[in-house]
Amino acid sequence: MTTITPHQFLGVFTITDKERTSLCTESLAPGLSVYGEKLIGHEDKEYRIWSTRRSKLSAAIKRGLSEMPIQPGSKILYLGAASGTTVSHCSDILGTNGTIYAVEFSERTARELIHLAASRNNIVPIVEDARHPTRYASVVAGPIEVVYQDVAQPNQATILYENLKTFCSFGAWGMLAIKARSIDSAANLDEIYSKEISTLDNLGLQIVDNLDLSPLEKDHRFIVCRVTEEMT
Repeated sequence: MTTITPHQFLGVFTITDKERTSLCTESLAPGLSVYGEKLIGHEDKEYRIWSTRRSKLSAAIKRGLSEMPIQPGSKILYLGAASGTTVSHCSDILGTNGTIYAVEFSERTARELIHLAASRNNIVPIVEDARHPTRYASVVAGPIEVVYQDVAQPNQATILYENLKTFCSFGAWGMLAIKARSIDSAANLDEIYSKEISTLDNLGLQIVDNLDLSPLEKDHRFIVCRVTEEMT
């Protein structure tokens, strides 16, 4: 018997099927699988299994995330959208009243993101470099409530801050998947994480969550922070 119950985070659900429990979201585009995920019909609705091995946000929830600022109706800037795996689940959560501006640098990868956006009106694909927020400032209708970042760049904390400064104000949230080996392929992991977290702290961002994503995601930490003072 399949049971689906609301998770503590709005827009997220827990599905139990044959003694296995998974996260899922209610599909905004029924009948369409984005990355091969299983679709579950239940009480006239359709849910999509949210893989903890394919999405760092799903992995963070599984690992004990305490704050989930991405909620129904939110306005989000997503940096490093890739082909749209996590973006699609955020799209489900946001619903028709939310918007997700999805930034992806690779034109080849962005083709899949653009295809995804064709079936979901709340996704605005942007083919640009997340290191230069002024280049896409005219496309993003702010203020943005959450900046979510998953980019393979050395200065990940700084990129998050520059985008928060460009599009957000007091009380906004930042969510950052720190990819340690994109910063330094040989350095000690704890030193890499500490440096990025210290950068966020020194820039005046309040660290709310600091999660190790292993074994679901190797060499990754997931940070949730908040703007609590004026950004300069």
